[in-house]
Amino acid sequence: MVATVAMDTSALMMPVECDVRLFEEVERLLGDFDCVVPRAVRDELAKLSEGASAQAVAASVGADLAADRCRTVEHEASYADDALVELAPEFEYVVTNDGPLKERLLDAGAPVIHIRARNKLAISKP
Repeated sequence: MVATVAMDTSALMMPVECDVRLFEEVERLLGDFDCVVPRAVRDELAKLSEGASAQAVAASVGADLAADRCRTVEHEASYADDALVELAPEFEYVVTNDGPLKERLLDAGAPVIHIRARNKLAISKP
């Protein structure tokens, strides 16, 4: 069975900000997976990618990765973190580098993939 994995904004920015080979690391942990991104995450990446800052570059790369590697899912929430918590029951895992979101997801019963070491990912389960 192929796991459905949702990416948040911080996850999609990890390749630039943390030198993480995001999709290769998730595949190392899970094998084949189906990548999804909530619409609010795509919108947040688009806003963050405006300008020339390091964060804007990371967000631009993240937006490109989302467009190329993930399918977009619709939802009711307007804020990206709320959308991920709302949709979490539909996914096997959520990838994030956001500590408060990780705790919300674990509290909601969703397994989370996050940075474990400098550029490796690990799974935390509720």
